[in-house]
Amino acid sequence: MGLTARDQQLVAAIQCGLPLVSRPFAEIGARIGLSESETIERIQALLTDGTIKRLGVVVRHHELGYRANAMAVWNIPDDEVDERGRHIGAVDFVTLCYRRPRHLPDWPYNLFSMIHGQNRDAVLRNIEHLIEQCGLGGIAHEVLFSRRRFKQCGAHYIDSQPRQVIVGGTRIPAGGQP
Repeated sequence: MGLTARDQQLVAAIQCGLPLVSRPFAEIGARIGLSESETIERIQALLTDGTIKRLGVVVRHHELGYRANAMAVWNIPDDEVDERGRHIGAVDFVTLCYRRPRHLPDWPYNLFSMIHGQNRDAVLRNIEHLIEQCGLGGIAHEVLFSRRRFKQCGAHYIDSQPRQVIVGGTRIPAGGQP
């Protein structure tokens, strides 16, 4: 199933971020000729059918006063990593937590957690709190602080003047059939 012209407009509008207003879906809808409820219904339908995989937030921590960023990496036993990952990910100051394969012998770490703070000491205090709260004492880990900040942005799938769109991995002409 392809995207309608209206759906293409909707995806193009939301991929650039939601407006920082009290009713962002009403504003987006007004731009493309939909009501607020129609906008929400179409987004929900696109999520349900898998056209949109997820909606997420890109937080620009630096602009919010968070100058220190660290990835805490952990060498968690394989039979514990899912449970410990859920526990770590539920802590309010952990912004990301995910599992990755080890690359032995050089890289024994399999669980990664991102922590932001206003300064390096605040991040280190949070990591100590995390170790205590999640029972991570004795678990090998490293704390890797960011040295450089790269541009953060969401993915863009539809050009505001689309010549083609990608639906389920298939390129189709805008307004046309595959």
